[in-house]
Amino acid sequence: MKLPRSIAGWTIAVFGVLALVMGAVGLLWPEAQLRMLGLEVPATRAVGDHTGTFLLASSMAAFNMGVYYLLATVTEWRTFYRFTVVFRLVTFTVFTIAVLSDIAPDGFFGVAAWEGLGALATAVGLRLDARRGVPAGEVATLDAAEAAAVAEEGTGPAGAAPADAVR
Repeated sequence: MKLPRSIAGWTIAVFGVLALVMGAVGLLWPEAQLRMLGLEVPATRAVGDHTGTFLLASSMAAFNMGVYYLLATVTEWRTFYRFTVVFRLVTFTVFTIAVLSDIAPDGFFGVAAWEGLGALATAVGLRLDARRGVPAGEVATLDAAEAAAVAEEGTGPAGAAPADAVR
């Protein structure tokens, strides 16, 4: 996998790796995941307790989300970066309200904080990238010689990856 090419890309990559890892932990070692969230892990579960099912679904979603974030990083999909800022702030708000309303344990605020800080880091990264000349939504155009280089060598202008050549 190639490394991110922007500050915002790095924030998305870090979140993607952590989502992927935490999803895998939840799938392979659900008790550890519950403990990290500050949730009780009883020796046995009551009939009708679907905590394991819910954890399986959430962990699979986190794993998949990690893959999506890493794919967005590889392709430098800046529209996705902006999208995540908004919805991670929504997630921060919902999770914080859940803790303050005693719907979720206090330890769950760590998840809310992670989402909020991640959203802010990506927003700052997008702003810094724009200031240093990495404009969001930049469209690369190819002349005939550059298009031939992409087809022949798999690289674009100035050694850029093929994904850069088609944007």
